[in-house]
Amino acid sequence: MTKSPTNPKTCVIIVENLPVPFDRRVWQEANALKDAGWGVCVICPQNDKFPEPYVCLNGIHIYRHSLPVEARGKIGFFLEYAFALFHEFRLLIKIYKKHGFTVIQACNPPDLIFLVVWPFTLCGKKFVFDHHDICPELFAVKFNRKGLLYQAMLFFEKITYRLADRVVTANDTFRSLCVGRTGKAVDAVISVYSIPDHQNMHRVSPRADLKQEKQILIGYIGIIGTQDGVDHLVHAIAHLKYDMGVTDLRAVIIGDGPDLQAIKALAVDLKVAADIEFTGYLSGETLMATLSTIDIGVIPDPYNEYNDKISMNKVFEYSKLGIPIASYSLQETLRLLGDAVEVAPHHDYKGLAMAINRLRDDSYRKEMGQKALNRAAHSFSWEIEKKKYVGVFEDLISRQD
Repeated sequence: MTKSPTNPKTCVIIVENLPVPFDRRVWQEANALKDAGWGVCVICPQNDKFPEPYVCLNGIHIYRHSLPVEARGKIGFFLEYAFALFHEFRLLIKIYKKHGFTVIQACNPPDLIFLVVWPFTLCGKKFVFDHHDICPELFAVKFNRKGLLYQAMLFFEKITYRLADRVVTANDTFRSLCVGRTGKAVDAVISVYSIPDHQNMHRVSPRADLKQEKQILIGYIGIIGTQDGVDHLVHAIAHLKYDMGVTDLRAVIIGDGPDLQAIKALAVDLKVAADIEFTGYLSGETLMATLSTIDIGVIPDPYNEYNDKISMNKVFEYSKLGIPIASYSLQETLRLLGDAVEVAPHHDYKGLAMAINRLRDDSYRKEMGQKALNRAAHSFSWEIEKKKYVGVFEDLISRQD
């Protein structure tokens, strides 16, 4: 493995969690590098919406691989990771022969991709770890235990950090936490937030069909999974309607995920199915029109050691559009939003309902929407994050010269 590309500014990005360009963070990163003159290849999984094994978009070469069915249980996770690592290594060799590269970026989860990167680092290739998720905390929350597997995840995280020439974390909380527990030099770890490119975030004419003559539309955008708290939102809607006597609300839930059917069934059980619109994944003008109709944006992710430390994309999406926000008290969310969020007084759906109810007041809702908009204007800029991100790669190749 001695091939060197003619252009030293050449890299490959490996992501296992989502296909590209659907993975917004990775797609923005890939385009940032492309705009800075880098040759960029991406390795990612296929799914029903992105089935092509190869596609070139905006000059970025995307190589996709198959995976077994979604992991369920220990054996399922083992098979998924084993298949992914095999295909990632196979495609790395293919890209190496066809395009060459000087830098490899691996995006977790899982913290195992170092296994396919390591042979290339022995040949002088630089390694950037893009730290999307804190896997030990996610495991502890998902399975409600800390044992041998939890300790193994801490070990793999540490090995990945130590092997990487640079680490890019999704927020400052990850940076502080993992520098401390991995022993990585603090100046080799840079936080880059997944702020949407504001060129694609804008208000348009709202959808007249969503409110169905209700005064206020509350909304959620994101994944619908076990740890995302959409069940809290459905319970809060039922509590508002049947216990607090609030009848002027309707809700829209934008997104999909493994728990979608369970959430729909919960809405039926709680007799609020008619009050909630489930849209599935949306994009483009349809997404913007739906978001532009929302009066209150909800971040229902419940408090736990994982949610407390992650940066929700919803924070950036709601605030950019000036949508007032209701949330639980989560460390990273409050650090980002400051006083531009209505915080639930306690960590259950009744507290979330109280926060939503306070935002029903027209003047207060307008005030909080303006605070969120101001926060976005002054603190959330992809242009700033992009410069930090590209700078990591430019610094690596400059040190090779």
